Amino acid sequence: MKRAKLYVIGAVLILAFAGYALTGFRESLTPYVPFDQARSADRVVQVAGGLVAGSSSYDSDSKSLLFTMEDKERGDTLAVTYEGVKPANFEDAISIVAIGRYSNETGVFQADKLLVKCPSKYQGLEDETKSYG
Repeated sequence: MKRAKLYVIGAVLILAFAGYALTGFRESLTPYVPFDQARSADRVVQVAGGLVAGSSSYDSDSKSLLFTMEDKERGDTLAVTYEGVKPANFEDAISIVAIGRYSNETGVFQADKLLVKCPSKYQGLEDETKSYG
């Protein structure tokens, strides 16, 4: 009888822990969304796009970066601000992923993290090897 109670208590504790872990895992997921959904999201999301040429400005004193991203497929743009060191080769970026949330007060997406994909230094080598074969 005592063993049965211990098994029940152990099972309840395991289920409670599993439920807590699943809830925490779901909250930590950061989905990719289009710009229009990012504007209405009430949580942290990821948006991806290209840098609009000539749209970036960086204040080195306050370490504040302001730029505009564009989604060429949808024809939409999004103003983004980032507080931190400007990523290396930012102006040469092929694509940018901004992780953060949209501020209805400022009308700007406030990025906590930026992931910048730059052209590969090996990209030209691939084209050269194909022409020899």
